Amino acid sequence: MKQIFINLPVHDLEKSMRFYLACGFTLNPLFTDEEQKCLVWSDAIYVMLQSKAFASSYMKKSGKEVPTESMVSHTLPVENAEQVDEILENALLAGGLEPVPALTEEFMYLRSIQDLDGNLWGIMHLDLAKFNALKFRDSLN
Repeated sequence: MKQIFINLPVHDLEKSMRFYLACGFTLNPLFTDEEQKCLVWSDAIYVMLQSKAFASSYMKKSGKEVPTESMVSHTLPVENAEQVDEILENALLAGGLEPVPALTEEFMYLRSIQDLDGNLWGIMHLDLAKFNALKFRDSLN
């Protein structure tokens, strides 16, 4: 099985961990210590929250300059639109910000949340049957 570990430098590990737990992630103690917290979305998706010092230590060892700001957006798929709303409401209560309005299309419902460090996450329900039907209909035109 292929997996992805997303490393996110954060200002406050404990606050960030509580934010992600409120969004529906679970803690994996195997990869968790004082400098990083491993939060699990699924068997294939892990988020490694890392203290800024820990995150930059790897780059410093290589002699590379450490970027101070970057913008990365991730999107997590969920089973239905109700889950999108539930996760967003929990994330807002945990201190997140919703920077843009929800995007509703015939086949997709997407809401975005900014975490405590400005990282952007899309929470999306994608109805593949509707998407494929629209694609097929468009191909007939």
